Amino acid sequence: MKGLFAAAAALIFAGATAHADVKIGSVLSVTGPASFLGDPEKRTLEMYVADINAAGGINGQRVKVFIYDDGGDANKARTFATRLVEEDKVDAVVGGSITGTSLAMRDVYEDAGIPFIALAGAAEIVVPVRKWVFKTPHTAMSCGKIFEDLKKRNLTKIGMISGTDGWGKAMRAECLKMAPAAGVTVLKDEAYGATDSDMTPQLTNIKNTDGIQALINCGFGQGPAIVTRNYRQLGIAAPLYESHGVSSKSYIDLAGQAAEGVRLPASALLVADKLSDSDPLKPVAMAYKIKFEKTTGQPVSTFGGHMRDGLLILVEAMKRAKSANKAKVRDEIERTKNFIGTGGVVNMSASDHLGLDLTSFRMLEIKNGDWVLVN
Repeated sequence: MKGLFAAAAALIFAGATAHADVKIGSVLSVTGPASFLGDPEKRTLEMYVADINAAGGINGQRVKVFIYDDGGDANKARTFATRLVEEDKVDAVVGGSITGTSLAMRDVYEDAGIPFIALAGAAEIVVPVRKWVFKTPHTAMSCGKIFEDLKKRNLTKIGMISGTDGWGKAMRAECLKMAPAAGVTVLKDEAYGATDSDMTPQLTNIKNTDGIQALINCGFGQGPAIVTRNYRQLGIAAPLYESHGVSSKSYIDLAGQAAEGVRLPASALLVADKLSDSDPLKPVAMAYKIKFEKTTGQPVSTFGGHMRDGLLILVEAMKRAKSANKAKVRDEIERTKNFIGTGGVVNMSASDHLGLDLTSFRMLEIKNGDWVLVN
């Protein structure tokens, strides 16, 4: 009889284990100055998890998500990261939204041995490579795409204005590093704070610097929109380039008519319907665009696309691992090959926890309040 009870208990335990939830955590900037990133990321996560569960979950296990809003505050992000590890006991994490919060959380997950796929831009998140940390958005390699376009236009002397946030600093540093090899000379280098409401003084300094042929703004959030409006108000003739940190419709809405003619490198998602039918990214980008806009009633943004790509990279890794075992899943994320995402074709390796290169970018220009491809 005792053996019968023991066998029954073992079966009950095995059944419970087989159907235990897969726990995925996410700390996002749903409110605050980076809400234009965090809000579409949260909506995307919830949208896809609902679909995954409706289709039977991952390896037959239901997905349970734990989402916390850090409001763009790095200290809050670290606190929530600790909660995900110690209280919620998640199997993996997708998100932070911004560089500062992602860096604040990175070591928490690294020390705990939990796969972490960040949704922020700075290369510093994954360079040097850390065993448990990955990311989906392009890094400040966007400078390279801008420099390619400058070369086509025979523009070699530039002014720079950068935000002092994590992303602004990261992109500024990368542009300054890459400029000499690209044949670009930086004649003026200005900066602005996250709460600045007028960048006219910095832009006036740039305007009064002889020889400047183009202007690059390194930043995200509301700052670039203010820079763009002040740039137009001052009548600066040199063309303005933004980073992919502003690749959402909210930038165009905030900058208004001043954004006309601004160029930036961004993912194919923003111009999904304008891509060639032979482009392998088109069906993926179009499917996400249609799904997101139909579900949320909002314009698609690349930031929600970063969540979509990060989540599905994780899901596919769990399927290949045939479990949510953290070490096995980590290894499978690192083995991700030819994953077609909204941001490009991802090929990760032991030395590359991003897996994207410059070919993933498209150069866009804003015309009549919309994005157009620059040939």
